[in-house]
Amino acid sequence: MSSNQAWLLGREGERIAAEFLERKGYRIVERNFRFHRNEIDIIALDGKTVCFVEVKTRLSTVKGEPAEAVTLAKQREILKAAEAWLAYRSEGEPDCRFDVVGIIAEALSPERFWAVRIDLITDAFQDLRGG
Repeated sequence: MSSNQAWLLGREGERIAAEFLERKGYRIVERNFRFHRNEIDIIALDGKTVCFVEVKTRLSTVKGEPAEAVTLAKQREILKAAEAWLAYRSEGEPDCRFDVVGIIAEALSPERFWAVRIDLITDAFQDLRGG
């Protein structure tokens, strides 16, 4: 897969995930929040809980489930970005959670994908520093 195809797959996966979360009652607050080199794919509210959502999209499970790609290093990056988002955009100390959406997709065209399976893992990981 070329880097452009991988980028398109990731972008489509995030779109699919946002629509899926909205159908589940989440309210999307922001997408693709960047803090330095760290990024959070989707920031949403599930009731009053702020959810920082990482989306992983794959065309197969040959190299494992999509959510398995959210490594400890990736979790640390998400935590840094979440802290920055909370510092800049949050009032008070809201309840927060880190969710992962794993998507197995099938190509409909070079630019468009269809989700074969969507897995939502709520509270997928914690702030390992105890915060």
